[in-house]
Amino acid sequence: MTMPARPSGRSSLVVDSIADQLYRILSERITTGVFEPGSRLDPQAVAEEFGVSRTPVRDALARLEHDQLIETRPRSGTFVARPGVTDVREVCQLRKGIEWVATGIAATLMSEAQIADLRAEAVEALAAIDKGDYDPFFISDMRIHREIVAATGNSRLIKARGSVEPFVAWLRVLGATGPHRTKGSSHRHLEILDAMAARDVASAQHAAAVHLDEVEEWTVADMESNAIAT
Repeated sequence: MTMPARPSGRSSLVVDSIADQLYRILSERITTGVFEPGSRLDPQAVAEEFGVSRTPVRDALARLEHDQLIETRPRSGTFVARPGVTDVREVCQLRKGIEWVATGIAATLMSEAQIADLRAEAVEALAAIDKGDYDPFFISDMRIHREIVAATGNSRLIKARGSVEPFVAWLRVLGATGPHRTKGSSHRHLEILDAMAARDVASAQHAAAVHLDEVEEWTVADMESNAIAT
């Protein structure tokens, strides 16, 4: 993942949706590691950098705090959060609930062509892992999960899944992901997609649930072994 270059001076933003733009910029800086866990965020400095008032900054920070990417400490200030085991378990359990339902629906709605395209990309990602290239896996992984949920057409499921994407991306940046994780996930992706192609709802949902359980346990294990530095 390419990290965005930090602006060297003041940046100008389009007048409408300034808070939304600030939210996206700050969220990206956090989830790509530009702002490290535990680092302090100065609202005034943000306002000055982008040449805006404190109001949109405050609104953007409120959204980041809602997403649990930052935290405000009384009489201390605002800081980038330090994700812990509880955060990992909560996010993975939320994803499991959302994606179990979504996979069942998508197994009946997603076109054969789309499933085949996702599968081909997953196979290519698996081959790249053997060569030490993990970027295709990350792209395939994000796309599979996002498109399965999108295939439901359920705006509430899509919004709920989208709310945890920044956290999921953040963990990838913080942790060292190796073949023992990416290969396991790739094989689960293929199981899910093969079951969907066969229109086997129960098998697709089972594979999705097992996959998210494994992701939870693997991530917790990496965090407890300090492979994820927070």
